[in-house]
Amino acid sequence: MKAFTGNVRSIRGFTLIELMIVVTVVAILAAVAIPTYQDSIRKGRRGQAKADLVELAQILERHRTVHGRYDADRGGGAFALPISQSPRTGTAFYLIAANPARTTDTFTLTATPQGAQAKDTRCGTLSIDQAGQKNATGTDAASCW
Repeated sequence: MKAFTGNVRSIRGFTLIELMIVVTVVAILAAVAIPTYQDSIRKGRRGQAKADLVELAQILERHRTVHGRYDADRGGGAFALPISQSPRTGTAFYLIAANPARTTDTFTLTATPQGAQAKDTRCGTLSIDQAGQKNATGTDAASCW
């Protein structure tokens, strides 16, 4: 067995300063990575809502081709929108509706962000009309579609 020589310098470990530097670097990385990740998640949800709006607009165009109008069938019977939220199952991150109400010749479909997606101030509420005009109400609306 080796006797203790009294040399404390031979025992190595982390100093408090080294540990604080590592904690600071990890905190800086997290401060950058977490908002970027959350923005990517919101962008993916927004993409699904845009796809649902376009699909619903196509369904309304096919309905008009068959019945001659967007709001009802030839006999005047109501035509309910087959999509009311995005995604269609699970937690709704967008509510989809015809705002204002559909008429014989016009429609405007809107996707209003809900829950965690409401923090998406970049695009806000998305919309598309019968002419294919795509709009958004956010701070960077030009890059949303």
